[in-house]
Amino acid sequence: MSEANKQVALDFLQAMDKGDAEGMGRCTTEDAETFTKGFGQVSGWRNRETMLATAAAFRQVVPTGFRPTVHSLTAEGDRVVLEFEGDAVLSNGEPYCNQYVFIFTFRDGKICQLNEYFCTVLADRTIMPLLAQMGEELAHGN
Repeated sequence: MSEANKQVALDFLQAMDKGDAEGMGRCTTEDAETFTKGFGQVSGWRNRETMLATAAAFRQVVPTGFRPTVHSLTAEGDRVVLEFEGDAVLSNGEPYCNQYVFIFTFRDGKICQLNEYFCTVLADRTIMPLLAQMGEELAHGN
């Protein structure tokens, strides 16, 4: 099961990179949630609907994709930990290079919980204003 869960986590990352909400949806349970850890505006809980809507918005906000470089991928039981770096250019031409750790919890072979760790200050300064232009729910979650 751990190897299958690793592949689903990588599929999720690939879909996120492309802004492919449908692909992310195939990787997640209907009641999936994500929690962005930290203290920035981008921090907080998002339900699946908002998670997928945000991913779709990334096609416009991050047209290059996040261009992730995976550094480690570990699985144990129903959890997968994925460490990666992004090297993107935002729609306004500004570079966006962040470091991430995603902790996925699985149920029945799909992601039901995602805890995201990254520099929320950088995301607040660069991505949040672009998402806010697209809609308040995307910028602040639900």
